[in-house]
Amino acid sequence: MARRSLPFLRQTLRSPKPRESPPSAQSRRSVTYMPRPGDGAPRAVTLIPGDGIGPLVTAAVEQVMAAMRAPVFFEKYEVHGDMAAVPREVMESIRRNKVCIKGGLATPVGGGVSSLNVQLRKELDLYASLVYCFNLPGLPTRHENVDIVVIRENTEGEYAGLEHEVVPGVVESLKVITKFCSERIAKYAFEYAYLNNRKKVTAVHKANIMKLADGLFLESCREIATKYPGIKYDEIIVDNCCMQLVSKPEQFDVMVTPNLYGNLVANTAAGIAGGASFMPGGNVGQEHAIFEQGASAGNVGSRKLVEEKKANPVALLLSSAMMLRHLQFPSFADRLEMAVKRVVAEGRCRTMDLGGDATIQEVVEAIVAALH
Repeated sequence: MARRSLPFLRQTLRSPKPRESPPSAQSRRSVTYMPRPGDGAPRAVTLIPGDGIGPLVTAAVEQVMAAMRAPVFFEKYEVHGDMAAVPREVMESIRRNKVCIKGGLATPVGGGVSSLNVQLRKELDLYASLVYCFNLPGLPTRHENVDIVVIRENTEGEYAGLEHEVVPGVVESLKVITKFCSERIAKYAFEYAYLNNRKKVTAVHKANIMKLADGLFLESCREIATKYPGIKYDEIIVDNCCMQLVSKPEQFDVMVTPNLYGNLVANTAAGIAGGASFMPGGNVGQEHAIFEQGASAGNVGSRKLVEEKKANPVALLLSSAMMLRHLQFPSFADRLEMAVKRVVAEGRCRTMDLGGDATIQEVVEAIVAALH
């Protein structure tokens, strides 16, 4: 048996090494995933194009989903940031479908118009905001090895909207922190870290000044941390956190924050990792989820981007991959994510924010080509 094998062995050693498979072949892999009967049934998703570049980037999502033949269909509603409230039929659609994807909604600065984004989070109890900030191959950045998930409490804090004028010229704004909300966001952060093989959770606070409010938030995080002994837990004051982010961001893994700090930290981390137009995110509660561009900075864009149709759809496309996983369509999510990353890595199709001149349609066509 051994003698008969020798000629074959010599031939194998003399023969040239096989060529490496092209990326498209390497990306194909077997997944040990067994869907339940009926898991392939198409799912309804509420779609809100929103304001500014929102209709452009949500149309890109629709086009890519159609090209993939993803098992989703959209119920589209017009909602704009200057409306007094989210229309009742839109809320009913989200409650019925459980999942929504949206473009940015412009929030007027000052005046009496409240944020529709905040209204959606409160009415649907989307208590956890998640923004994923990471280095994309082909996207030049000052720092490498950035891989941060910012998990932000979404329903209270300074965003509670409890403001009033005490006397003319004096305004009081209340910051509300509760043990219930602090514990559930801490639990979500540790659970996320556990399920995604993350090693550390960092609580961001200002308890050295706001000793009762942020002190309660920290106390809640510490209690939950004891239930996850395999995950390292530490704390950082928010001003030091911002300095550490811009100087040494690779030290952070999962970050859990109260409402306002989370908005600042997530946008800072997104800028460090490559820009808001690349970072995906979403808002999730016990029953509902809304997916959107992760960092709020620039999610409406400028008039020039809208007129020239040169908005960057990457963030919302990666958010839609997160949505597909949420809907239990992991293979479609993997295909979409790999296609987006391939186009970014190749660098031939760059939008204005990367110094290029590509239109959003050219980016979409490149991603659709990379799917096949």
